[in-house]
Amino acid sequence: MNFKPFHDLSISALGFGSLRLPLEEGSKTRIDRSRAQRVLDCALAAGINYIDTAYTYNQGDSECFLGEALKRHPRNSYLLATKFYAAASRDIRAVFEEQLRRCQTDYFDFYLLHSLDENYIQDYMDPNLDYIGFLKEQKRLGRIRYLGFSSHAQPDTLEKFLNWYDGFDMAQIQLNYLDWDLLNARRQYEILMEHQIPVWVMEPLKGGNLVTLNQEAAGILRSFRPEFSLPEWSFRFLMGLSGVQTVLSGMSTEKDVEENVRIFSEGSPLTDEEAAVLKKAADAYVRRMGIPCSACRYCCSVCPAGLDIPALIRSYNEFCISGETWKVSGIRSLTGGPDKCIGCERCMRRCPQKIAIPEVMKAFSAALK
Repeated sequence: MNFKPFHDLSISALGFGSLRLPLEEGSKTRIDRSRAQRVLDCALAAGINYIDTAYTYNQGDSECFLGEALKRHPRNSYLLATKFYAAASRDIRAVFEEQLRRCQTDYFDFYLLHSLDENYIQDYMDPNLDYIGFLKEQKRLGRIRYLGFSSHAQPDTLEKFLNWYDGFDMAQIQLNYLDWDLLNARRQYEILMEHQIPVWVMEPLKGGNLVTLNQEAAGILRSFRPEFSLPEWSFRFLMGLSGVQTVLSGMSTEKDVEENVRIFSEGSPLTDEEAAVLKKAADAYVRRMGIPCSACRYCCSVCPAGLDIPALIRSYNEFCISGETWKVSGIRSLTGGPDKCIGCERCMRRCPQKIAIPEVMKAFSAALK
């Protein structure tokens, strides 16, 4: 594993994202303790020392699992990061204490304001709530070592936030070769570089979408470098960005860990020729990709119809790529098919990808008729 210096720390170039750990059968949130423990232990044994979670991941079970699973490892052998989400609670003081209890620790190595965007920037900047003041005090007390934020914000919003408070040690943004242009991640990265804030990367594989691509895009990459896996192209793109400190990957199996560790131990940045080929493949993928859902499930918790929105979008994308309704006809048997959407738009306020979900549901429903 390669490591990069950060103040007094040495941090693995690959970080462990805990949002996509294996779940118990029949559950959408409860982590399978036995399988997830093996994945986590495998990651730590391979040299990964940065572990990322959040208050809302798995409706709180992610923090609880890590509190249990990390007890077998010395506290100074890993770096633990979690986040506070204003959409879940405005009481940062109560949430912070609960997070310490869940994680069974007395400090966090990294603590982030979660999912800065156009909907919650005013909460994070509200002087009456004084989130920054509270977090600075916890840092002074040694209960937080480094302070940061994660962001799905547009560049203008990100700039506004950093002009308001520029004392963050790090920032976490969605960054991959597709979103570099598609979601203007390039400008977000540039803004953070201008403010000299190191970048942590989330969604390097865009929720798994860049692991498979489509036939045309995958064919372009495999014909040029048959020895590269598709994730390797994604990770090596990020290796070429000097401001990237750590790349977080949500790994569900020990095989995922082993493959990713191999790439980050052996890999090097893309050559100019490889970068041009990757751009060609990305353009081919965007032409046929459908909807760029990363399956974060933030939308599901606020849907009054109880729709499994990521599953519906996944099926819609399959239809967009294949053009064949029979491949997704089983969606009609779901109690929450796309026709159940009432168009309330609550989901849109939670979506990091800024997807017009009600419009997608309407289009999908019409296609299935």
